[in-house]
Amino acid sequence: MYQDREGRNVLIINIQGQHGMAAIDDPFAEIDRQLEGVKLGREADAVIVDFHAEATSEKNGMGHHLDGRVSLVVGTHTHIPTADDQILSGGTAYITDLGMCGDYDSVIGMEKSEPLRRFVTKLSEGRFNPAAGPATVCGVIVETDPASGLAVSVHPLRVGGRLREQTPADT
Repeated sequence: MYQDREGRNVLIINIQGQHGMAAIDDPFAEIDRQLEGVKLGREADAVIVDFHAEATSEKNGMGHHLDGRVSLVVGTHTHIPTADDQILSGGTAYITDLGMCGDYDSVIGMEKSEPLRRFVTKLSEGRFNPAAGPATVCGVIVETDPASGLAVSVHPLRVGGRLREQTPADT
């Protein structure tokens, strides 16, 4: 649990999905264990879950699994921002993937030549190097209800680099 400068308790949980990822324990059961004894709006003023997963369906399922119990579920891992930021029916803010913070003139943040060579030759011999162009910062801005900890608004954020910029003022 993290306490911000104004004394609010924020619980941040990072959990990994299973589909298309290295074998791990059931993330749905694990998140339930992590949330035992944590009542949103009481023990935690906000609960943020970063669900690091490959499959959009698994990310979507986690959002619905946690709806009404956490403030925000954000998907990460695929590096491409999705356009489905929303507040689910139980009051949880959700987006399938935030997108990366990095150079989008790349292959998910890496200089293009080595990933392209691997796709074409099916050989993984060289090293990936980070792309060094202008970075885009991607994320979301969420406002929560101070009493319940549930989301009041969610807005995508994209600033700088190649992608079209988007701020709360644009939505």
